[in-house]
Amino acid sequence: MRAQTSTIRTLLIANRGEIAVRLIRGARDLGIRTVAVYSEADVTARHVRLSDAAQLIGPPEPAASYLSIDAILNAARESGADAIHPGYGFLSENADFARACRDAGITFVGPSPEAIELMGDKIESRRTMQKAGVPIIPGAIDPITDPREARDIAEQVGYPVVIKAAAGGGGRGIRTVEAPDEFERAIAQAQDEARTAFASDAVFVEKLIRPARHIEIQVVGDQLGNLVALGERECSIQRRRQKLVEESPAPGVSPELRLRMEEAALTAAAACDYTSTGTVEFLVWDDQFAFLEMNTRLQVEHPVTELVRGVDLVQDQLRIAGGLPIGYTREQRPIRGWAMECRITAEDPYRDFSPSVGPIAWFREPGGPGVRLDSMLARGVGVSPWYDSLIGKLITWGETRDQCIRRMQRALGEYLILGVSTSVPFHQALLSEQRFLDGDIDTSYLEEHQVLDPADRPKASTRAAIAAAVFFHTQGERAEAERGATTLRNPWAVSARGRRYPVEQGWRRTTG
Repeated sequence: MRAQTSTIRTLLIANRGEIAVRLIRGARDLGIRTVAVYSEADVTARHVRLSDAAQLIGPPEPAASYLSIDAILNAARESGADAIHPGYGFLSENADFARACRDAGITFVGPSPEAIELMGDKIESRRTMQKAGVPIIPGAIDPITDPREARDIAEQVGYPVVIKAAAGGGGRGIRTVEAPDEFERAIAQAQDEARTAFASDAVFVEKLIRPARHIEIQVVGDQLGNLVALGERECSIQRRRQKLVEESPAPGVSPELRLRMEEAALTAAAACDYTSTGTVEFLVWDDQFAFLEMNTRLQVEHPVTELVRGVDLVQDQLRIAGGLPIGYTREQRPIRGWAMECRITAEDPYRDFSPSVGPIAWFREPGGPGVRLDSMLARGVGVSPWYDSLIGKLITWGETRDQCIRRMQRALGEYLILGVSTSVPFHQALLSEQRFLDGDIDTSYLEEHQVLDPADRPKASTRAAIAAAVFFHTQGERAEAERGATTLRNPWAVSARGRRYPVEQGWRRTTG
């Protein structure tokens, strides 16, 4: 008799891009029918093509499509979906959406609305963690609107400090204050930004600890009371608090420190009766750590945990949402090897990561041993100005960190995208720096290091020549292959500093 894999019959995916593709594949492996939703800007999107059915939900503006609770629930009713997966971003951590799904009798693939609300409130989550005995960063427990009170807290914990919007997210409403004479201006800016972004000027103040690392613990909880922690992910390579590279396990984390963080993460999850997959994020320095926040959703970097722990977190979510048990313990999923993820975005890293939009003229995806690519790219698909710039997640696995990095270097060299600028040169340069290779990283890494020099950016004429070279190379490669050629010429290469230049280099191919 075949084991039960899911009680969900039809899953509507309330998202787009590479995560929608990932969810379709995970659901299909469990025999679940999938329904995609799409805006008018995503008519030809890859997730629309791959799904069993698709529903148009509105114009390109996110507020009228992917952020419209009414539009998504209507699509679920019309398509006969009995469950909705929000992916990440958009409505994934919106308690009102989770509650609306519950009220409509549709399963929300994620935690309860109450858990989302609790952990989404920075003040309440800190209070909950403190009460549960999870270490927190020294600072305010209650929200503050009076700048004088905020200054008193700063003086108590000692400078430098961080001012954060109490209702914030995405790096908004945050200011670092190095000394007392900077405080008045910083809190005014933080409160103005918070008021605009979140309709609340409440903030809290906490001690700025540096150097420190950003490390998160993956947790999984089911509706039967089982909780499992699946180790850590190193997320310290960040730009403006946005993660760019993640890996698991984290360099330099001892088994003893890992176990302590896992136990703290399980305590945090239990404190909010957490179900589904989630991530407890910690600030780590020396052998100490403190709670930062809990993300009540699937993380962008979930594949690195999947590769080293032998799990499928999307399928875990789907089974748990259907009332089934997790089905394994932490001890049954030991760490195996090393995994790393590079977030490939449509941004120009030579121009302060400015967005790059438009049609994709041509692309070649990497492959080979130990390489996984979760991507939104397909023939005829472009990058829209309406949505996030993430094109795909390039993930590699190796038996050791060195092998994992070598595979990532190879995969980045194979990954060619023409038509928009991408973050690939940044990742190539980062993975050539000795400090990164040594695992000597913290959250200030990109503030202290200029990984790419803007002067190295190829000029438009050079980029056009390279694009032409690649195009004609691919045409020539096809013709030479038909003639049985065994040596092909690489039309470009990328140096350690990100410079592109044509080379005369033989590529060996075995025929037969």
